[in-house]
Amino acid sequence: MNSPDLPASRLILWLVAFGFFMQTLDATIVNTALPAMAESLGESPLRMQSVVIAYALTMAMAIPASGWLADRFGTRRVFTTALALFVAGSLACALSHNLGQLVASRVLQGLGGAMLLPVGRLAVLKSFPREHFLKAMSFVAVPGLIGPLIGPTLGGWLVEAASWHWIFLINVPVGLLGCALSLRYMADWRSAALPPFDFTGFGLLAFGMVTLSLALDGLAGVGLGRAPVLVLLVFGLANLAAYWIHATRHPRPLFSPQLFHTNSFSVGLLGNLFARIGSGAMPYLIPLLLQLAMGYSPARAGMMMLPVAASAILSKRLAPTLIQRFGYRRVLVGNTALLGMAMAAFSLLAPAQPLWLHVLLLGFFGAVNSIQFTAMNTVTLKDLGSEQASAGNGLLSMVQMLSMSLGVSVAGALLAVFTERLDVDAHGRLAAFHATYLCVGAITVASAWIFWQLAPDADRAASADKQKLADLE
Repeated sequence: MNSPDLPASRLILWLVAFGFFMQTLDATIVNTALPAMAESLGESPLRMQSVVIAYALTMAMAIPASGWLADRFGTRRVFTTALALFVAGSLACALSHNLGQLVASRVLQGLGGAMLLPVGRLAVLKSFPREHFLKAMSFVAVPGLIGPLIGPTLGGWLVEAASWHWIFLINVPVGLLGCALSLRYMADWRSAALPPFDFTGFGLLAFGMVTLSLALDGLAGVGLGRAPVLVLLVFGLANLAAYWIHATRHPRPLFSPQLFHTNSFSVGLLGNLFARIGSGAMPYLIPLLLQLAMGYSPARAGMMMLPVAASAILSKRLAPTLIQRFGYRRVLVGNTALLGMAMAAFSLLAPAQPLWLHVLLLGFFGAVNSIQFTAMNTVTLKDLGSEQASAGNGLLSMVQMLSMSLGVSVAGALLAVFTERLDVDAHGRLAAFHATYLCVGAITVASAWIFWQLAPDADRAASADKQKLADLE
């Protein structure tokens, strides 16, 4: 394993890239199929957000433990177990007969998906010399761009050509092949001196995230009354506060409060959390709008997501150029405002409008969203020292998945409220979506004030190497 030219090392790259592809594909393939799944399970399409939330929230919970598990049990065993859990969860999803079973199966799938990229990245880091690591990670990152590109389209096509069950069944044979190859070729790295894991901090964080998400999901009409929602909200906030106190006293906390002594990290992390609420809501809202309010078929709705993914890929390299010219603060404040206005502009869509107008708006949203992600990732990590980089990156990854879950919860809650008040006919349903897009856009625009808190000297502190690494996240 000393040379990246060895066949085994190349196979490790393919295995990690394959796992990343499965993870990102399943994060997007479900969105287009939600109405068909709702019809099959006898549920309202506007109550299916828990299928998306369960996957993203489970990943957010499990990511902090993935590195420690790999160090404790070895990258080969943990990566293979992650693939096996992902396959088992996929099969359970396909065999689900009601919404509760499907959500539980998505939790199992999310447990596997949460470990695929962090453990795979660790295997690549230890298998390749430092001078080859960036090139290796560039290779691994490509499937992460392809997954969201084809996921919605593939999901819509499978719903029409076969049934929604096949969006999960296609994972089974390829996942089993991945397990076999992983057992044979994956590197088996582990740590000789492993520090104890902060189980108390992990439990406080996990319980806080789950209860907050359940509280927001309760607002979307999953059968919880106002009192249980309020109790869950208080419990969630109390657990997050308890973690902060615990972390200040623990000798080796899961995430040290000292990370937040760095201005760019604290501002970038909070900006990620709130700005990504809107970005997490859009992949859920757009297919629903197209199918439920504008009469698109699942396949056509999936095709309409192609401009978003394609423009995101094409514009990804614009961010470093913009940052070098204008600085982090100006780029993030201005682009966040543009992103929120792009989301709000979806409130102007109507079935009678020309197709090119819809494609143009989708493409513009994809471009500014991609620039936002790259700039936010870079500013969050760029000033951390080498001893803090691993923990900072882990916390950022957790916040990214948490904000995706919160975005879908917020969108579902808003859509449920507006639908109850406006959805008396097709025109009322479209108006409910329009009102939801306006609110999501307003939340995103408001998060621009967080990025305004960046220190002025952060504007010119860009590092080209760190920008490239952030592009790979």
